[in-house]
Amino acid sequence: MVDDFHTFHVCPKKTDCRARRKHAVILFNFRLYDVGMVAHHHPADLLESWIKLRGAPVCVGMDPVFERLAPACQKHDPARAFELWGKTFLDAIEQHVPAVKFQSACFERHGVAGMAALAKLLAHARGKFLVILDGKRGDIGISAEHYAAAVRDHFQADWVTANAYLGVDGFSPFLQAGLGVFALVRTSNPSGDAVQGEFLRDGRTVAQSVADVLVEAGSRHMGACGFSALGAVVGATKSADALQLRQRMPHAPFLVPGFGAQGGALADALRCFIHGRGALITASRSVMQAFEDRDGEWSQHVADAAKSFAREISIGVKDHLSTAPTSA
Repeated sequence: MVDDFHTFHVCPKKTDCRARRKHAVILFNFRLYDVGMVAHHHPADLLESWIKLRGAPVCVGMDPVFERLAPACQKHDPARAFELWGKTFLDAIEQHVPAVKFQSACFERHGVAGMAALAKLLAHARGKFLVILDGKRGDIGISAEHYAAAVRDHFQADWVTANAYLGVDGFSPFLQAGLGVFALVRTSNPSGDAVQGEFLRDGRTVAQSVADVLVEAGSRHMGACGFSALGAVVGATKSADALQLRQRMPHAPFLVPGFGAQGGALADALRCFIHGRGALITASRSVMQAFEDRDGEWSQHVADAAKSFAREISIGVKDHLSTAPTSA
C-alpha cells in the first residue's frame, strides 16, 4: 500500500537545491486534502469540500456481484473482474459525484484476492472522491482498534460505517484513528423496525435513544463546517423517522441509503437535510446496473446514470431550499 505521506524539500530562493538535505522537509498527507490542495484536517470538513466541488450531495455505492457485471468483465475470475470493472466504473462517474461507498462484503466473499482488489480500488479512488468503506463493523476493545487500524493503514478510506448498537466503544476507535464514522441508527431494511422502532419506557424509540448517544459523543468531534465526524446512517425509506432524527441530530452528517431502487423517493431523501446541507444520498443498483438491456458501451450508461442521479438530488435540494419557510 502506498504511504499517504509524501515528502517535499523546501529550498530558499537563490539556494542550490542540490543541497536541499540541509533545508526543511515538509510531509503532506494527501488523505487530508481535496483536489484543490485545500487542507481539511477533519472528516466532516473534507466531506463538505467534496460536495461543494462536485455540486451534488450524492454517493454511488460499489456493491459488485460477479454475475451482474457487464459481460466484457466476466471473462476473468471474480477478483480480477472486480478490479478491471471498478477502475472503469470509477473513471466513468468521477466528474459527476463527490463520494463512493465500497461494500466490503462483496469483495470479502472472494477471499484474499477479493480483498486485494478492494485495496487496489480504494487506492484508485483516493484523490478522486471522498471514500467510504462500508463494513458496518461492530465490535469493542482490541477488536475495534484492529478494525480501525486496518482502515487507516491498509484499506484507506475517509469514512467508515459502524454498528452503533454496542455503544460508544464500538465506534470511538475509528474516530481516534482520524476517520469519519457513519453509525447505524435507522436502517432501510423492513425487519429493522422490530428493534429500531420499539419504544422505551421514557417514550423514545430505540433509534432515538441511539441518536442521543451519537449527539453526545459527536459533540466532541466537531468540524469547522458545523458538522461532526460522527454521522448517522438513516434510510430514505423511513422518511417520518428521518425528519425526527434530523431534528434530534442537527450536527450529524447523514448517510442515506434506500433511494431509488429500494423505494425511497426524492421527498423522503430531502427530509434528511438541514438547510440544504448535512446529508449524502446514496444509490447503487440504479447506477451500477444502468447498462442492462441497453446497447452500447456499458460505462457510458453508468456515467449517464450517475449524472442524472446527481442532477436530480442537486435540483431537488435547491428547489426545497427556495420553497422552505424562512425564520422570522
